[in-house]
Amino acid sequence: MTHPTDLAALAARLRAAAPPAVAPPTFPTPQIGYAVHDTSVGRLLVARRGDDGPVIASLYLQPTDEAYSAAGTSTEEAALIRIARSTGPRILRRPAAFDDVRRELDSYLTGASREFTVPLELTLATAYQRVVLQTLRRRVPYGARASYGALAAWTDRPKAARAVGTALGANPLCILLPCHRVVGASGALTGYAGGLAAKEQLLALESRDR
Repeated sequence: MTHPTDLAALAARLRAAAPPAVAPPTFPTPQIGYAVHDTSVGRLLVARRGDDGPVIASLYLQPTDEAYSAAGTSTEEAALIRIARSTGPRILRRPAAFDDVRRELDSYLTGASREFTVPLELTLATAYQRVVLQTLRRRVPYGARASYGALAAWTDRPKAARAVGTALGANPLCILLPCHRVVGASGALTGYAGGLAAKEQLLALESRDR
């Protein structure tokens, strides 16, 4: 059964956050569904188009790294507002629409699988963030690591390591697009939306299963 987002006040804030072009006065069908999923590395809010469309968000809800708490990590309400800014305010809680996403996340986090097959869409990313995240997905496979500088060079902006870090900090598809594989030039672990402990756990999982 589909349940609309809980509070009228929250619905009003979602409408206010949405661009006018994507905020029509009536909504005959839901645009975006979402669910909250507890994983071994933290609680995620996942969102997709309709019941089986592309996943547009996988956002940590309980950050442990305060430095990254404003970039890609949020409370449930803040995450929904972030989504509404790009998609419009019609966002419904639809847990049953995410069985495939939950299965793939759980399979990955137990080491049973290495790839995600659910369709992804970078609706919540800027043009440069898309370039960075698509390059990351293509160039840094399971079990590998890359520095911010290397990723910047692969995007033809070798001096843009800081911009790459900012783009990764706002990754709207955490875990599904593996920004946890990017580390400092020395190999040191740096900020991550789910916290450094989660980043370390993800890297250890991939290293163990290589």
